[in-house]
Amino acid sequence: MRDILKDLESGRVLSDPDPMRRAQIQMKAPLPKRFYKAVTVEPAEPGYAVKLDGKSARTPGKAPLVLPTMPAARLVADEFEAQGETIDPVRMPALRLVNTAIDGVASDPQAVLEDILRFAASDLLCYRAEGPQRLIELQNAAWDPVLDWARSSLGARFNLAEGIIHVEQPRESIAVLGVHLRQRTEPFTLASLHVMTTLTGSALLALAVEAGEIDPETGWTAAHVDEDWQIEHWGQDAEAIAHRAHRKRDFLAAVALLEALKTGS
Repeated sequence: MRDILKDLESGRVLSDPDPMRRAQIQMKAPLPKRFYKAVTVEPAEPGYAVKLDGKSARTPGKAPLVLPTMPAARLVADEFEAQGETIDPVRMPALRLVNTAIDGVASDPQAVLEDILRFAASDLLCYRAEGPQRLIELQNAAWDPVLDWARSSLGARFNLAEGIIHVEQPRESIAVLGVHLRQRTEPFTLASLHVMTTLTGSALLALAVEAGEIDPETGWTAAHVDEDWQIEHWGQDAEAIAHRAHRKRDFLAAVALLEALKTGS
């Protein structure tokens, strides 16, 4: 299922699931010309349809582009509106996510839920540095509050380990997260959580952002404590900066879709 999700998230005209690689490929390949003038959002079962010149936009799987709430549909419509003379799919992260939800997640939400739980079983927040002391302190400051929230609000306690040696997590904790996720199996919500989880390496960070326990910027920064430590001491090249920027754009698109789904019609 993870391979299928990557294919769907990349979109029909995208050639690689990695955002940086997509950008490089798109720079070499000619972009399709914009074929529509007007973008509208109109009521349609079971929600709101994105229409291009009055015709329903469709996913790569030919399904109508219909979202549960007006704000969610508007989010996608705005990406269509923002295109110039050509259509750049790299700059349409919400559309790619919606395509994934409709063409992939909706057909097998259980597989996506289980994929998120696999991340939780080896969650980023559970693997701590053995040193130096300053990095240990940064990890504790960024990650401990999320683990405390998971324990107090969800009833899920996680074991910690130093280094990269695998640590087994309590089955009860993974089961608790499974129950929590089963309340979020609506395809667009689950797809957003899956993207946030894969981009951060942490199901716990994704769920904490979704719950409003931490804001998106805090969640994104927490996912990059180790990386930022390395940058501080060794620097960063331009390609790495661009790669992270593309990943963050996809992360924030997933957060925006979650918020739009909660807003209602």
